[in-house]
Amino acid sequence: KEIEVGFPAASQPDYDFVRWLIEGDHIPADVTIQVLVQARQELVTRSFEALRGARRAIVHVYNSTSTVQRERVFGRDRDGIKAIAVDGARMLRDEAARHPETEWVFQYSPESFSQTELDFARDISNAVISAWEPTRDHPMILNLPNTLEACSPNVYADRIEWMSKHIQNRESVIISVHPHNDRGCAVASAEWAVLAGAQRVEGAIRGNGERSGTVDLSPFAFNYCSQVIDPRLRVDKI
Repeated sequence: KEIEVGFPAASQPDYDFVRWLIEGDHIPADVTIQVLVQARQELVTRSFEALRGARRAIVHVYNSTSTVQRERVFGRDRDGIKAIAVDGARMLRDEAARHPETEWVFQYSPESFSQTELDFARDISNAVISAWEPTRDHPMILNLPNTLEACSPNVYADRIEWMSKHIQNRESVIISVHPHNDRGCAVASAEWAVLAGAQRVEGAIRGNGERSGTVDLSPFAFNYCSQVIDPRLRVDKI
């Protein structure tokens, strides 16, 4: 019941669609919308403008962390990339304080987690956790993507388990996974990641979207049913 509905800072149609959802009262009371945004002030401000009036919303901020993107895209060392993440976290915190009428949930992704050294993924995640200071009652989401499906399902699960054991304030952090499907193993990656400690999975019906696609929630749900586990997803009207 958490649905990413767009990237409102990226285009006017995305922005207008989010406004249409809110102004037209098209969001069911038990559904939370989510938007994606890069860790840049003008984009963060625009995203919060798009979400004004929402009952509850997740703001998903991200920045790339892999070695090659640190060196070739940003030209920054680890401390420089960590500063981008912490600045983005503070931007979300400050913007949320200006809109107290909405229940805000913060989500952070170290983009290219699957190609990032684990100790750096831990350090940058801990820096964001410290900036947001989540609690058990108001947890944050730490989303760990298998970008380009660079990891096979077993390796991805090992990385999720390691992160689950090494991040700080673990009880106040919901570990989310976002497996891509370049290898065709996204469903397996999601199942293994949940066994390894993940509490949330980002996917799509039929896996459509994002280049090679993401987790197809249909077989993911049916696989749980086959093990007599209720996936809490309606699979009777696929």
